[in-house]
Amino acid sequence: MKKMLVFMFGLVAVTTQAEDLDKRQVLAITESQRVHILEEMRTLLAGTQKILFSLSEEDMAAVAQHARSLGMHMAHKTEDHLKGTLPKEFMQLGMSVHRDFDQIALDAESLKDSKHTLRQLSESMNKCMACHATYQIQTIQQPVKRNQESSHHMHC
Repeated sequence: MKKMLVFMFGLVAVTTQAEDLDKRQVLAITESQRVHILEEMRTLLAGTQKILFSLSEEDMAAVAQHARSLGMHMAHKTEDHLKGTLPKEFMQLGMSVHRDFDQIALDAESLKDSKHTLRQLSESMNKCMACHATYQIQTIQQPVKRNQESSHHMHC
């Protein structure tokens, strides 16, 4: 029993220490908002991989196509319901990444310079790194309102 108490105390201490070490700003959002943000990040990551593959094939038309799909068109389809919830700086950083992809698409079509595109992609990825270094997501419980349970859904 004594060993179990020591183990439990150690587990609590490690958990508390880990929380103390993470100084990133907390984004307190609902579970459905968390799912949306994570899906968008996975889409950006998958699109970036497609751009890198297309660059390795020297297929600048495909680079432009993949980059354009990650641009402001993607942002306008998905961001409206998050505007009032997330910090302005977070939203601005995210929007700047979408604008970067639009510029990557334009430059890939016009310049057809893979090194230029790689530099642009690297600069945009710095924004992803800055965001992940600045913010952490924690979900909050959303109260369930009667008579709205079945009609509530998010548009993604």
